[in-house]
Amino acid sequence: MHMHESCIFGVMSRIDPTESTVNAWARLIRAQTKVLDAVEEDLKAAGFPPLAWYDVLLELRRADGAGMRPMELQAQLLLAQHNVSRLIDRMDAKNLVRKKRASNDGRGQLVEMTEAGRDLLRRMWPVYRRAIQRHMGSKLDTSETERLAELLGKLLDHGS
Repeated sequence: MHMHESCIFGVMSRIDPTESTVNAWARLIRAQTKVLDAVEEDLKAAGFPPLAWYDVLLELRRADGAGMRPMELQAQLLLAQHNVSRLIDRMDAKNLVRKKRASNDGRGQLVEMTEAGRDLLRRMWPVYRRAIQRHMGSKLDTSETERLAELLGKLLDHGS
């Protein structure tokens, strides 16, 4: 094990990750990047906008017409978005979402999906679905994907 993997400033600690933990972390990051990049390429090749646009539209659909505040969107996105405001502005300019004042808070803003946004979401899903299968599902069998989902669920467990 390399020094930087097992200790900080040359001092061993009982809270240091094991070599297998560091290896799993590195593979998780590399695998996420590789698969997301491949899915993005498939969407781009089909003439669609980035995956983050799909994620915004999906969350708005889940809100069932109630709209969402930008900060609620930020918390729900599958992809890290450092500037949700600019993303929403770009989508608004393409008439995929619309911004409006929250009725119960004059300063607050809600984002709603437009009919064009619903249509884009519907058209993107088959390409996205095939990309997920191509870049992940074809490489793992059902028991492996179930186990992977279970393991990743442990990392997402908010109780720990």
